[in-house]
Amino acid sequence: MAASAPVDYWRRTRRLTAWLLLAWGVVGFAPVFFARELSVEVFGWPLAFWLASQGALLGFCAIVVVYAWRMNRLEREFNEPRS
Repeated sequence: MAASAPVDYWRRTRRLTAWLLLAWGVVGFAPVFFARELSVEVFGWPLAFWLASQGALLGFCAIVVVYAWRMNRLEREFNEPRS
């Protein structure tokens, strides 16, 4: 690896982590905040409950999948074959 490769690797890892933490915050906060005004009930429960519980769970799973996929690509990019 070149001398700047570890620095670049960690810079890109921190950037990915920061973006995914931002996505985590939005997924955890936005459905509950914006669905409060909806007065629709689904199977006897408020729609906000369903958005928060089911939608956020899918969003969190997507964040984990994106992190694993991007980190695998990043690690393949920075791992050079040893001689």
